Amino acid sequence: MKTIIKSASVVNEGKTVVADVLISNERIEKIASTINITDASSFKEINGEGLHLLPGVIDDQVHFRDPGLTHKGDIYSESRAAVAGGITSFMDMPNTIPNTLTQALLEEKYLIASKTSIANYSFFMGISQHNLEEALKTDNENVCGITDDGLYFNNDKGILANYPEFLEKLFSRSETLIALHSEDDSIINHNIDLYRQKYGENIPIEFHSAIRSEEACFVATKRIIEIAKKHNNRLHVFHVSTAAEANLFDNTIALHEKRITAEACVHHLFFSDTDYKELGAKIRWNPSIKSPENKEGLLTALLENKLDIIATDHAPHTVNEKSGSYFKSLSGGPLVQHALPAMLELVSNGKMSIEKLVEKMCHHVAAIYTIKERGYIREGYYADLVLLNLNDTWKVSPKNILYKCKWSPFENKNFKSKIVKTLVNGNVVYENGLINNHAVGKRLKFSKIR
Repeated sequence: MKTIIKSASVVNEGKTVVADVLISNERIEKIASTINITDASSFKEINGEGLHLLPGVIDDQVHFRDPGLTHKGDIYSESRAAVAGGITSFMDMPNTIPNTLTQALLEEKYLIASKTSIANYSFFMGISQHNLEEALKTDNENVCGITDDGLYFNNDKGILANYPEFLEKLFSRSETLIALHSEDDSIINHNIDLYRQKYGENIPIEFHSAIRSEEACFVATKRIIEIAKKHNNRLHVFHVSTAAEANLFDNTIALHEKRITAEACVHHLFFSDTDYKELGAKIRWNPSIKSPENKEGLLTALLENKLDIIATDHAPHTVNEKSGSYFKSLSGGPLVQHALPAMLELVSNGKMSIEKLVEKMCHHVAAIYTIKERGYIREGYYADLVLLNLNDTWKVSPKNILYKCKWSPFENKNFKSKIVKTLVNGNVVYENGLINNHAVGKRLKFSKIR
């Protein structure tokens, strides 16, 4: 049976127009101002009048914890939360147990997702100083990229941004997109020593942004950009958290010509260090949430195209794991269910147009990773779609949180926009609070040349 979405305000490629969208065999068959149906019995009709239709959000940075850390979350639970939040495709990080540092372990994650993921999926190959040859085997038509993100949690020697000689080897040889977490460990460790001398083991959480400081981010990001430029290789910088870093990126060339791209994350755009007093470790992330000036600077950089996309860095922990002293509480938190509603607050407040938001959360992600046939509302593309009401206020509460960890930094927050339906490959997977648990997403495919 075909599906037709009638009279929705379609937001796509810089324009919003009222149109009908016809879906057949997982794909968008036709988009027109009016599509007439001759045999209504063979169509499922969705009334889109008064609603906005967006391409499904593509999130290039999640930690779904599967395998090995599934007490925090798993591919099934977190993909359910993702589609409830309008995210139809995700790319998952390698800091699972075991770390995803071999091609065999990478394919094991794909196998799990093929049976359990409600959303479309891809998985990054992990890169460390010890598996270069294995990482270079990565098939860039079937894998989104290689990254060190999150692997420092099990590695006292820190992330690759601190090892320029190794990065020289990596960038000189890789034909795959390289995505990096960028902070300078020596600066962070120096700051830890200073605050430990003053507070011992009980450093107040509000000093997290001073420990994982602006300087620590800027120094490391400048370093990795210089190396990538030297080799003209493909670098993507995860979760830029400072205005100074954002100004390192070029907005004078078209996105398809960029060899170096970067993103801002939802939590860095929504919260600032003034929120630590109320929310504490619930908003502890690495890189840290920083000053209001940095929050505004990141938004400006997005609007000016210095930063290219918006991601979540969804990284769930249990309530107990987020509790305790500074050195015991873990960094990261759940975001996929609430990312799009949170960013739509920027639209509601007049800080960003909905067309620009779609560009940053859908179009540009597909373009940066050269994802095939997704990220746009186009005839022939997969029908990954989100239907939402921009004027339906709702409140985040424990009753409607779908994360396995059962908490959110947005708890008790009222959002002005509500997701009505989410479609993945033409199938309605989320509708008014209900999940289609029988739907399974597809493995993302990519163009070979990046």
